[in-house]
Amino acid sequence: MAVLHDVTSHAREDIPGTVNLQAREGEETHYGQALYPVPSADPNDPLQWPAWKKHAIMFICCTYSFLGISALLGPATYIGLWSAEFGVDPNTAAGLVNYPNLVFGFGNFILIPLYRKIGRRPVMLLSLVFYAAGVIGAAEASTYSGLMGARIVHSFGSGVCEALPVQLVNDIFFLHERGKKLGWYTIALCLGATGPMFSAFMLAGGYSWHLFFYVEFAFAGALLILAFFLVEESMFTRLPAPPPPPNDASSSNPAVQKTEGSVSEHETTPPEPAATSSLPPRKTLLQQLAPFGATDPATSWRATLLMPLRSFTYLLVPSTFWVITTYGIFIGLCGFSFNFVFPLKIVAPPYNWPQTNSGLHALATMVGFACAVPFLPTSDILAARLTKRNGGVREAEMRLGVLFPAVLAAPAGQVLFGIAAARDLHWICYFLAIGLTQWAGYFFFTVTLAYAVDSHNANLSEQLITINLGKQAISFGFSLELLNWILEHGYVVIIIGAFVPILVINCLMVVVFMIWGKSIRVATANSWVARFHARTIVAGESH
Repeated sequence: MAVLHDVTSHAREDIPGTVNLQAREGEETHYGQALYPVPSADPNDPLQWPAWKKHAIMFICCTYSFLGISALLGPATYIGLWSAEFGVDPNTAAGLVNYPNLVFGFGNFILIPLYRKIGRRPVMLLSLVFYAAGVIGAAEASTYSGLMGARIVHSFGSGVCEALPVQLVNDIFFLHERGKKLGWYTIALCLGATGPMFSAFMLAGGYSWHLFFYVEFAFAGALLILAFFLVEESMFTRLPAPPPPPNDASSSNPAVQKTEGSVSEHETTPPEPAATSSLPPRKTLLQQLAPFGATDPATSWRATLLMPLRSFTYLLVPSTFWVITTYGIFIGLCGFSFNFVFPLKIVAPPYNWPQTNSGLHALATMVGFACAVPFLPTSDILAARLTKRNGGVREAEMRLGVLFPAVLAAPAGQVLFGIAAARDLHWICYFLAIGLTQWAGYFFFTVTLAYAVDSHNANLSEQLITINLGKQAISFGFSLELLNWILEHGYVVIIIGAFVPILVINCLMVVVFMIWGKSIRVATANSWVARFHARTIVAGESH
């Protein structure tokens, strides 16, 4: 058997978020760091899967995130049409976006504990079925209540698309890869916010809002087929390897070669017959395609049912709470401001754009995230350099420095948007404001999430329940009356006077974590929260 990655890595975690990545001579390294987590020699270990399989899974997850968010937010351009068609006021019509947004987060209450117990693959396939059924139901809906019901179904199913990619990145990639991989997921997630552009283009082509959901259904079916054939179960119990004999740094694995900056895979000499007989064979193709596999024996059904309740303890973990507020504020205050205000402003004087062009602000979102793509690996590279300077010991806070440009850009974009709306400035000002804010949002989405996962990694699935539920609840709370607040009090008072200070405070938390982050992690690791999760921790789930 060929071992693709070094199973004798000496990387270890001292406290959550502090990882000793010093390598012994002859060990495989990346960015000068030893492999972490340490892979097993089992060919079924997701860390040992070939690169093409890992990237295929990542592509499917990113596509699902894009489709799930686009189906959720894309119909924002139809609020005016739905108001007239169903005989309701605009704020009630906006409920067809707001309430599914809430369900999008609450669905994780059920689906995340389920994938922790029965595996990632069956839950992903099941969620895609719910998503497909919901969007085809929405396409066929002819009443407000029917459309609301179908929207809730597809939002419930696709909500897990925000948790599964993070879980799968944790399952199949090493620590030195995660910033970049989470960056791709974040780009896909955020590009889903361009859904209003596609729905508006369909209106411009003379098509009804029903077509938008038919197209979503077509993509849902194709994605379900791809997921069935390519997404293998990644739930794997990776037990700690026994400590190697002293002074065996290179002799125990002489064929493993050292690499720098990129992943290399090397064939090694066959292990001893005794070692070979102790390893299971690689799963056959039919075994990989089985919709259901063995459930996790370490997690009882009682523990699974109690998982949503246990997940609320993560609200006491500062880094996790920061992710929740970051996503909630950027989505609820910034994103929904753009999606609600721009379509209403741009069709009124002095702009007088046709309703069919009211979703073109999504182009600014696309440009903003496209400008962020070249910076995908920056947090990994920065952390690697600081780790080398720190003698090979990595601290979770080392990736946070890349946030400082975004700290300035995000409030500046919101201020510009508020002024443009209040003074009816040229439409290009809206586009600049949205692009600038979304560019900054990419960094905060990616880096805060990676930081939280690095900082307190016990029971990641429970952490993801809290993150997804919390951010959707916050964004829902902000967006529910957002349009009424703005129309009643004005753009300057609400967007600049109320929203921007909240955004600034949240962004400046990066300074707090860079200075006191390690102290917070140490205190958390010694708290009752850590002891509470230590009793239910699943082997292999952390890092």
